[in-house]
Amino acid sequence: MLYTPDEAAVLLGVKPSWLRRKAAARAVPCTFLGKHLRFSRTDLEAIAAAGHRPAA
Repeated sequence: MLYTPDEAAVLLGVKPSWLRRKAAARAVPCTFLGKHLRFSRTDLEAIAAAGHRPAA
């Protein structure tokens, strides 16, 4: 299953504009189907894991 940027942003708890900007800069994993940006569950897990910070 692939998620739209709006759906993925809700699941990640971020703004869709932030997610689109990061994807356009190739700073987060994503899939382009033609001109359509999509995110897989694996992409979302990788984005969340990259933002993980260990407790201080």
